[in-house]
Amino acid sequence: MSKIPKLFVVMMALALLVQGVSWAADQVELKTENIIFVMVDGLRWQEVFTGAEEALLDPRGKLDANDRLRQAYWRPTPEARREALMPFLWQVIVKEGQLFGNKDKGSIAQLTNGLNFSCPCYSELFSGFVDPKINSNAKIPNPNINVLEWLHNKEAYHGKVAAFAAWDLFPYILNRDRSGLLVNAGYEPLTEVPLTPVLESLNRMKNEVIRRWQGEPFDVLTFETAYEYFKVHQPKVFYLSFGETDEWGHADRYDLYLEAALHADNALKIIWETAQSLPQYKDKTTLIFCCDHGRGNGRIEWRSHGEDIRGSEDIFLAFMGPDTEALGERTDCDPVSLNRIAATLAALLGEDYCADVPQAGKAIEDVIGIK
Repeated sequence: MSKIPKLFVVMMALALLVQGVSWAADQVELKTENIIFVMVDGLRWQEVFTGAEEALLDPRGKLDANDRLRQAYWRPTPEARREALMPFLWQVIVKEGQLFGNKDKGSIAQLTNGLNFSCPCYSELFSGFVDPKINSNAKIPNPNINVLEWLHNKEAYHGKVAAFAAWDLFPYILNRDRSGLLVNAGYEPLTEVPLTPVLESLNRMKNEVIRRWQGEPFDVLTFETAYEYFKVHQPKVFYLSFGETDEWGHADRYDLYLEAALHADNALKIIWETAQSLPQYKDKTTLIFCCDHGRGNGRIEWRSHGEDIRGSEDIFLAFMGPDTEALGERTDCDPVSLNRIAATLAALLGEDYCADVPQAGKAIEDVIGIK
């Protein structure tokens, strides 16, 4: 081989390395045109991969065979327990997509912000990098651009990105005033769109319902509002965040924590099956499912999370769609992290988030079919 071809080969290799995964994604014929992104706040990887934990089901050690919780969630094997808790995840998403985060099988999924509570975690997720100034759950607009806003600013997605969340901090997390995103959170009525009879009823219920928590309603109100919007307006990028798992965890209500996880799994099923019935979404939509942080271990620390709570940095990430190879539950694989979701989401749509936000984590190659 002559010197010129050798030099050419080296230069091309370097160019590919520098431009990264997102450049390579442009060379792949992607089928994803829409994203459905669902999150559950503070759901542990332990329940996701092994189901209900017996010591937490019955702290008194007196749980008998007739107990409602045992009947609902206890099975003789971890595989059966996890499917009882999250049937759609294990029967559909894992079989047709990929699930990261089972530490017991060599799959590590973690945060990188070190604080391990919600606002720093959501900031890391949406921006793709850690901002040390985001160090509290205060209602302060996030100064960093986020991937939903970044897509909304593109002509192809303008007005076609919508976010719904139980927690009332999301207008600040996604900086609604600056970004112009449709963000509906907490007990807010949805008024930005023409109201259907269903939305009118939901708006009234949000105003009238007894408030167990001042900062967020029960997940059902958030879900039904988001679901009605999804069916009527069919956004290209749809984000939905649940909060009850974290609330019940902090309250040491393991029974309701499990029930909230089961309800979130059922919401995934409803949204996905609805999407597959609509021409806008059928066979051209990727589903992303994850949590913002984990929780501690044992009878006491499972209730909490934070920089001093060991294990709360551990999370799970799931992906399913036409461009994601069905590799199932990932084992003995490279680590993944929360800061890579923004670029992965964008790359699935054929967009290069890291070109504009170079400090963001790179897209997860296996999820978008790039080796």
